[in-house]
Amino acid sequence: MDTKRINVFWFRRDLRVDDNCGLYHALKEKNPVLAIFVFDTDILDKLNNKSDARVQFIHQRTKEINEKLRKHGSYLKAFHSKPIDAFKALINDYSIDKVFINHDYEPSAKMRDKEIKEFLSEQSIDFQTFKDHVIFESLEIVKENDEPYKVYTPYKNKWLETLRENDYQAYPSEDLSGNFFLSDGDDFPTLEEIGFKPSDIKIPNAEFDKDLITEYDKKREYPAERGTSRLGIHLRHGTVSIRKAVKNALHINKVWLQELIWREFYMMILDNFPKVVYMEFNPKYKNFPWKYDEKNFEKWCSGKTGYPIVDAGMRQLNETGYMHNRVRMITASFLTKHLLIDWRWGEAYFSEKLLDYELASNNGGWQWAAGCGTDAQPYFRIFNPTEQTKKFDPRQKYIKKWVPELNSFDYPNPIIDHKFARNRAIETFKKALQQ
Repeated sequence: MDTKRINVFWFRRDLRVDDNCGLYHALKEKNPVLAIFVFDTDILDKLNNKSDARVQFIHQRTKEINEKLRKHGSYLKAFHSKPIDAFKALINDYSIDKVFINHDYEPSAKMRDKEIKEFLSEQSIDFQTFKDHVIFESLEIVKENDEPYKVYTPYKNKWLETLRENDYQAYPSEDLSGNFFLSDGDDFPTLEEIGFKPSDIKIPNAEFDKDLITEYDKKREYPAERGTSRLGIHLRHGTVSIRKAVKNALHINKVWLQELIWREFYMMILDNFPKVVYMEFNPKYKNFPWKYDEKNFEKWCSGKTGYPIVDAGMRQLNETGYMHNRVRMITASFLTKHLLIDWRWGEAYFSEKLLDYELASNNGGWQWAAGCGTDAQPYFRIFNPTEQTKKFDPRQKYIKKWVPELNSFDYPNPIIDHKFARNRAIETFKKALQQ
């Protein structure tokens, strides 16, 4: 056992060395810092796709961190295990004073961190956590009576009123890089060694395209345009700092800033109301008579509904791991209102496929579309796929890219008539909500 006292920084959803709050505070301490990452088997073992592009992305980014630390005479110590087992191994090999992390707000992550904290406390090891993944945490933006907001617009207004320049100032972690634990370390595991294979899906770069963000409010609704930042996966895993994103948004495009605030709104909802993971936010929907039509669900998943804009979106998702946000709303509305299929089925499918999957935003978006979430669209607002196409893909450029057999005998007829589906949905929702 190495008897020299050290501190540990545990990388999780903050895969960058610079502007990392928890890492900054760890490096400011007198003890040298050993950086670790855990390829969590509790998560990885549940993934059916062993060529999951998200795992490859995480592996690549942690490998890059390891290479950065090697330049400073250190390394990223990687584990392929349950987190608790990783820490049991650590305390056998090192004399640890403190462990530093950044907060994670998902229910399963909070349970994991509670277990680690209790274990470390038994070993008289301090466990310090910091805010890094958001600008404001769940109880920093509240109503006058200290209750959390349930509607986006007043939350956004309070968020903007509260924001000060120091809220998005960077933490210059790299300036303290000489404080890492000096060691050659172990070999970093390969992707294959953690049970996965390379994916053909390409991950967008973590670039702030000033021209794109400047035009964001004008182009963001049109799926055929390159009008969105594609930074979702980078914000999800912290390869881009939220502080950097907000600083850019403030100076370039306020509409893009509002989307970043939506992200924090849904995180606040998840943190304060964790039941939303499995249950509707609006209790009136608790016993809603959702349909569990596996045949129609499979047609929706595979992009064979006979509604071109819906099918284009699902095919884009299946092939690239991405779907334009406007089309996410259209496809979610179609599943939950045209087909009356439980939003949880759609949410689970998106969680499996989306590169930028974020539990809070995905859950919030699906409940919004189904009408059962916080600040949701009313049940009688049902997207007409044809009208949505006329408005947002009038030349069908997006549709033709993903549905090349359009206007041929190979393209299926609609699986349900829009007028029938709309009337059925309104009647079903109205009846269920009056009970």
